[in-house]
Amino acid sequence: MAGPKDLDPSSSPRALLGAELRHAREKAGLSQDELGQRLFVSGSFIGQLETGTRRMVPEYTRMLDVELGTGDFFERNCGAAAKSKYPEHFAEAAEAEATATEIREYAPLLIPGLLQTAAYARAVCRAYQPTAPDEAIEELVTARIERTHILDDPTQPLLWAIVDEAALRRVTGGPEVMAAVLSHVVGLIRRSRVIVQVMPFKAGAHPAMEGSIKLMDFDDAPPLVYFEGVGTGRLEDDPTTVRQHRRTYEFLAACALSPENSLALIEAMAQDYAHEEHP
Repeated sequence: MAGPKDLDPSSSPRALLGAELRHAREKAGLSQDELGQRLFVSGSFIGQLETGTRRMVPEYTRMLDVELGTGDFFERNCGAAAKSKYPEHFAEAAEAEATATEIREYAPLLIPGLLQTAAYARAVCRAYQPTAPDEAIEELVTARIERTHILDDPTQPLLWAIVDEAALRRVTGGPEVMAAVLSHVVGLIRRSRVIVQVMPFKAGAHPAMEGSIKLMDFDDAPPLVYFEGVGTGRLEDDPTTVRQHRRTYEFLAACALSPENSLALIEAMAQDYAHEEHP
């Protein structure tokens, strides 16, 4: 269950709703678990709403208003907190990512979003939406690159990424774009800002061949795991599910190249792409 955290209600609509939810729950004499039972969710989910780790969504607002006797407060104010610059299926995960203290990610097909350059992100977004207006693509690129600024802090969050060799060899945006994004990753590694391991083809079958995994840990809320598919995503806080996928991640790390050998491979591939672009 989430530990106590003093939110500044003026900092964001989500913080306001979280602070009000805690106030209303305590006034009603309910624990997080007790309120969760009435909404058919976990107590940790209620804690994540209160700390602002998760967004409040419309399906719960009426139930909260009824259970807590708050009239239509949460239903009326949910819209402002739900607005996001990210795609709907990813919005909650992206916003949780921004408050995480540790992020562990397995990326089977793409360079992870937090490690991308604008040119690489543009190529990915254009591939996803080949007929979208340029303005729409640029909005997506801007939002994605804004996410990377969490790495501007020299120590937090811890980012540990396991990247499949397929993501390094798929020429996304052309050799020049690939050379730049891999050089960017090398720079982050050399500055000791991220840990990156490569899952090589020669490793063969491994525990996460069916999709990506993103594990997030927080100082003041239970851990989360995020799964993503094409145009879909799901954030889970179930302790058993999180524990299972944390174990999967540990198996992946054991199968992947060491950080040192991964750095050497990424650096060599960046040079190869640069030579391909400028023979």
